[in-house]
Amino acid sequence: MEKQTIVVYVDEEIADLIPEFLENRRRDVEQMKRLAQEGKYDELARLGHSMKGTGGGYGFMEISDMGKALEEAGTHGDREAAMSLCERLDTYLAAVTVQVRQPE
Repeated sequence: MEKQTIVVYVDEEIADLIPEFLENRRRDVEQMKRLAQEGKYDELARLGHSMKGTGGGYGFMEISDMGKALEEAGTHGDREAAMSLCERLDTYLAAVTVQVRQPE
């Protein structure tokens, strides 16, 4: 089975920031898994809220959408949904590649 690739186009002005942004999201996934396992749903919701707010600004609407869903899972104390979303985010981060949008 071939690995799926997801291409996200970003503006040249922020292209240098993207590798660190994505690495921070990878660390967030691990932290959110741990928070869900430990039942620390308030912290999970806060992290999801932050992710919801930053993803779109970097051109990653999927990350914002998952952040929103993770915030809701944390707010409702839904461990199963949180773990599923963490796996989905982990898969997304493994598949995403970045292309710099060419100026028009």
